[in-house]
Amino acid sequence: MTEDHQDNNNLDQKPKLPPSFRNNKPLSFNERIGVWLPLMLATMLGIGVMVGLSMRNQSNHSILFASDENGNMKRMNKVEEILRFIDARYLEGVDLESLEDAAIEGLLKKLDPHSSYIPRNRLKGVKESLQGNFEGIGVEFFMLDDTILVVGVVPDGPSYKAGIKQGDRFIRVNDSLVAGVGLKNKDVVEKLKGEAGSIVKVQVIHRGEKKPVSLTITRGQIPMRSVETSLMLDEKTGYIKVSRFSGQTFEEFMKALEELTQKKGMKDLIIDLRGNPGGYLSEATDILNQLFDAKRLLVYTEGRSYKRKEYKSNGKAYFKVGRVAVLINEGSASASEIVAGAIQDNDRGLIVGRRSFGKGLVQEQYDLSDSSALRLTVARYYTPSGRLIQRPYREGESDEYDEDLDIRYTKGELFHRDSIKISDSTVYKTTGGRIVYGGGGIIPDIFVPIDTITYNNYFLTLNLFVPAFVYRYMDENIGSFGSYKTALAFADRYTVSEKMVNDFYKYALSKGDLDENKAIWPLAKEELALRIKAQIGQQLFRDEGYYLCLSKKDRDVRKAMDELKRSK
Repeated sequence: MTEDHQDNNNLDQKPKLPPSFRNNKPLSFNERIGVWLPLMLATMLGIGVMVGLSMRNQSNHSILFASDENGNMKRMNKVEEILRFIDARYLEGVDLESLEDAAIEGLLKKLDPHSSYIPRNRLKGVKESLQGNFEGIGVEFFMLDDTILVVGVVPDGPSYKAGIKQGDRFIRVNDSLVAGVGLKNKDVVEKLKGEAGSIVKVQVIHRGEKKPVSLTITRGQIPMRSVETSLMLDEKTGYIKVSRFSGQTFEEFMKALEELTQKKGMKDLIIDLRGNPGGYLSEATDILNQLFDAKRLLVYTEGRSYKRKEYKSNGKAYFKVGRVAVLINEGSASASEIVAGAIQDNDRGLIVGRRSFGKGLVQEQYDLSDSSALRLTVARYYTPSGRLIQRPYREGESDEYDEDLDIRYTKGELFHRDSIKISDSTVYKTTGGRIVYGGGGIIPDIFVPIDTITYNNYFLTLNLFVPAFVYRYMDENIGSFGSYKTALAFADRYTVSEKMVNDFYKYALSKGDLDENKAIWPLAKEELALRIKAQIGQQLFRDEGYYLCLSKKDRDVRKAMDELKRSK
């Protein structure tokens, strides 16, 4: 009898029942195991097959889940899922971090033009800019003929204390030769910057000397000035240039205001906010508080999850300031527009220049777990009259938003006040009853067109060669400026000769890829002579000399001074 035949006969037989079934008694433990064990094994086998098939069809089942803070499993969002699929199964290896950054940036583009993501490799620089200081040796430099040339030394900073002077040339940094070896600016910064308290040894040649000297510099905290300069334009009119609103701006502004009012007899003030991109709201409102001798609404903010918050002056200004003029242009944004809007809406002074950038959105910055940061728009700000000055924007049209300056130029807005586009026709009124508009920046009270030559590409290229030309000239002629004891005396009396301007043109043509342009050069000569004079003034009297020279021909400054005198 074969085994198959034997099996078939067994299948036809009735199964034997356990004794307890026959006796009608409860099953024993062993009997229960005997009944259920085959079923349990079959079930487990089925589950195993199903799991195997699932793992075969899915890339990695664990991709879909992650643990929350309590260790419980939770389902991921689609972005996390996609990134994990790419990381696990994509054809080629990828930099997952760069993909995450790109995903975040793509997401934020769906919000507004000013919500942004700051990668961790950029965050330190952003924080330094806003905090108003960084760690280093405290010099400004540029590369002249492959040599590091010192163009400025921070007063009382590490380099100043070590004996570094304006006009010095660096030969060595620690054991490395840095002259004539093709270093780029970023290479120089990497060599000179470092933690406060660390030491860097340098070898320099002072201007007018031939023998190098060795100096030791102890790095320290270097303030990044946001108030570039403060000076008197005449016997009564002061001028303060604010380049951004950092964490130190109010303190710097107050020091400048004290110097001008208490020591130099300032009565009226021009605040230059041209090209100022903004910064901290609190620094702007603190400065405004010093310009009002009564309680006034300065600005208010409001958002979906933020209730209206008002910022007001307290009427307790430390220094007496008479008439005020604020200079703005198409590069003045955010906190700059808050200052201009408060001055205009409260009829505290005049706004002079061209329509401002148009940023009326407030961002908060949130640090992320990987040392990057999210800068998220959380509210809008409104000027005292209720104006929202944010430029219109639409999803998917970021290019048009970013190209606004070119559009303004093409449509003639930078040349003619009548060409200014008013996107919000709602009428708002100042405290004195004057009509003002919102919806796209602050429109100045006094319009000043741009000088077209300063937007010409040929002029802009020529202007790049001015610093190098001046430093060469000063090396050879430093002794001829001894009669100028003050920046004001230099600005009033010194004249750049025709020969010097022509020598500059020859120098620029010899150094760049420029061809002679007989049409543009005659139009550019006067402005370039002014830039050369300002650079010499900067060499002799630092920023005071630079800005005093420029102010003599600065259209916005001259117009503001005329209007302040007229309003007396």
